[in-house]
Amino acid sequence: MRAEDGYTYYMAQELLEQVLGDSAEILETMKGTELEYKEYEPLFACTAKEAAKQDKKAFFVTCDDYVTMSDGTGIVHIAPAFGEDDARVGREYDLPFVQLVDSKGEMSEETPWAGVFVKDADPIILTDLDKEGKLFDAPKFEHEYPHCWRCDTPLIYYARESWYIKETAVRDNLLANNDTVNWIPESIGKGRFGNWLENIQDWAISRNRYWGTPLNIWECECGHQESIASRAELAEKSGDPEAAKVELHRPYIDAVTIPCPCCGKEMHRVPEVIDCWFDSGAMPFAQHHYPFENEDVFREQFPAQFISEAVDQTRGWFHSLMAESTLLFDCSPYENVIVMGHVQDENGQKMSKSKGNAVDPFEALDQYGADAIRWYFYINSAPWLPNRFHGKAVVEGQRKFMGTLWNTYAFYVLYANIDEFDATKYTLDYATLSVMDRWLLSRLNSTVKAVDDHLDHYRIPEAARALQSFVDEMSNW
Repeated sequence: MRAEDGYTYYMAQELLEQVLGDSAEILETMKGTELEYKEYEPLFACTAKEAAKQDKKAFFVTCDDYVTMSDGTGIVHIAPAFGEDDARVGREYDLPFVQLVDSKGEMSEETPWAGVFVKDADPIILTDLDKEGKLFDAPKFEHEYPHCWRCDTPLIYYARESWYIKETAVRDNLLANNDTVNWIPESIGKGRFGNWLENIQDWAISRNRYWGTPLNIWECECGHQESIASRAELAEKSGDPEAAKVELHRPYIDAVTIPCPCCGKEMHRVPEVIDCWFDSGAMPFAQHHYPFENEDVFREQFPAQFISEAVDQTRGWFHSLMAESTLLFDCSPYENVIVMGHVQDENGQKMSKSKGNAVDPFEALDQYGADAIRWYFYINSAPWLPNRFHGKAVVEGQRKFMGTLWNTYAFYVLYANIDEFDATKYTLDYATLSVMDRWLLSRLNSTVKAVDDHLDHYRIPEAARALQSFVDEMSNW
């Protein structure tokens, strides 16, 4: 279509009026696939230069179904080094891999903006494009964006070489093992976690850091690689008995080399460490140093009858446990799971030190007591729902239940002491009891049965409410 500025543009017809107004003239219509492989001039000379080094065709139209019609023009510019969909499309079309941002998040030396943090470079790049007559518009969109949870710095997607566990090869096993678990609530196990497993991707387990469990792979410059499974194997392969005693962290483990069986040169450990979530997933057997010892103890305790963690652990601990157990033992590592909701402030906002609405747990324990806080979480709502924590609610629960229970007991102790009553010296004769006494004993036994049943089925609030109802009736009747 031709716009008022005299230029001819390609864009989605559905978005024409939104972008160019109602005065634009449609010159021709076509399907997006008709533009596939149509070449265009690169926006930046530096990208053209880097792409040319890889001897691959670049700067042509590609097609995919993830582009939406909600905003924009129906055409997007992809960067395979900085986005999941972009990388996938790049692989499908065998595009060159151009990464002009370094590991610090700064523009690389190959660009005119070397050393500038990517987010700070945005307005500078827009200005340069405008000077060159290549910028049509730069509207602002409000959307969610990831930030570092520690320092609140904007984050970017960044492609880099990693070591992977091929979880996609055991997707069916993961789903089958998950079906054996009693999830509370079921909607998390079958929904959120189940959907996660249904669409599982290979697990990138390596991290480019210094601290952490070193990745146990040795590599030779000839390309040969070996994964070392134990201290004994490390000593055997290295030819050094002392290697069996080495501290298994950097820098000590990095000093151990292995002769390459292919070329005879030295093999060195790869520099990466392992994702700490892999460590957490190894907990069921690693805590017992299995399989090297304590097999009986491990077998007695595995799988776990019950675990509990927050809802965000569907992609964390719940996943790492299930993944490693499936890969090693082809079974679920847990039988019952209670998923916990997050604790929020009085207004339903996420607690954060930076916002000033975080509650110091130790101060709360000193002020209200551990039992009162426990009771508040038991009785307030289903465990998987968010909990608004504030002092008034804790005090109210303390007054209605714990205070009533204590006052009832104090009343009994007061008069028992006056009469020097010792219950152990008497036998309970049900036939002589009053109606109220028999009713109270019946309510007690009914409560015990109800609480046992609720706890057997992991119904925490229901068990707490049964206790609260009994204490209320015992006190007031």
